[in-house]
Amino acid sequence: MPRVSAPPRIVEIREQTFPISSPIRNAYIDFSQMTLSLVAVVTDVIRDGRPVVGFGFNSNGRYGQGPMMRDRFIPRVLAADPESLLDPTGQNLDPGAVWAAMMTNEKPGGHGERSVAVGTIDMAVWDAVAKIEQQPLFRLLAERHGNGSADPRVFVYAAGGYYYPDKDLRALQDEMRSYLDLGYTVVKMKIAGADLDTDRRRIEAVLEKLEPGQHLAVDANGRLDLPAALASASALSEYDLFWFEEPGDPLDYALNAEVAAAYQGALATGENLFSTVDARNLIRYGGLRADRDWLQLDCALSYGLVEYLRTLEMLQEHGWSQSRCIPHGGHQMSLNIAAGLGLGGNESYPDLFQPFGGFPDGVALESGYVTLPELPGIGFEGKKDLRATMAELVADLR
Repeated sequence: MPRVSAPPRIVEIREQTFPISSPIRNAYIDFSQMTLSLVAVVTDVIRDGRPVVGFGFNSNGRYGQGPMMRDRFIPRVLAADPESLLDPTGQNLDPGAVWAAMMTNEKPGGHGERSVAVGTIDMAVWDAVAKIEQQPLFRLLAERHGNGSADPRVFVYAAGGYYYPDKDLRALQDEMRSYLDLGYTVVKMKIAGADLDTDRRRIEAVLEKLEPGQHLAVDANGRLDLPAALASASALSEYDLFWFEEPGDPLDYALNAEVAAAYQGALATGENLFSTVDARNLIRYGGLRADRDWLQLDCALSYGLVEYLRTLEMLQEHGWSQSRCIPHGGHQMSLNIAAGLGLGGNESYPDLFQPFGGFPDGVALESGYVTLPELPGIGFEGKKDLRATMAELVADLR
């Protein structure tokens, strides 16, 4: 690690709320009012005449959490003894110590949106830590928490197929074909926002356009009650799907277990579980099968990577490989975790939720995989439009 002239300090944490609105909907919500929080963790480490700044933002599907950050979590970090936030070398920040400072005086349980606020700041801390190390985050993770060898080549799938106003089957087919033409081999579409017969026609329309080696996943976004979930499972059993995602409420483990018993194909769930304890209850009681099902926990929504590392440890204890994890969110943080810790891949949203989603500029898809560039930190600065947005938040820093 490059030595710093003095132990690093967090001198400021900034938040700004941005719209990521879109005229789309899934089975539960529309995205017309969706926002996110962009966070900058400013350190006193100077590189090329400017402070090292770590950036983070929360995933789509949950809203920006600026008030909660400013009222509780940011003040706690800034009030902590700076020495208490250092790693054992004294040469870098310790994400676990920063996390502990944020969670001071917080009761367990009742995670709500608190997990999103903490997860967003946590992302920015990890970005700062890797930048101070002058390493890509995925290599730092492989060294500290993995097997020492990172694989920058990561599987990604294209999430889309939302319900747009007046979108017909031809438009749905064209959308999915456009993703496949980009190099994706797995595409995902929304279901349960219409009646089952309509969704079957939508599924069959997409399947018509798939070529050998290409697959379709479907996502009900937790909309279905048990009778509807079982009816959907029965109908979907006729198709060779990559997975059937979130058939019912994400905390209804009994429902999930009944669907798993009735559906022989792969299930996917977890994006709306926000703690290691919730994930453990899913594994204990949700009927999931470690040989075929997929876990989609998203660190940016679930207390950050510090908590996600605990979740991965719990999964290992229960006989699950972390290669069965394909996080929700479509952001570069999860890409780095996948590359550094051997996850099964990552979600991607072509053309949606910009400039925050997507890959660094110049990263090409090849047979469903992307290869991460060797950029310090998470690599946000490799995406021009995102770099410009982040620069505005810290434009006054010298």
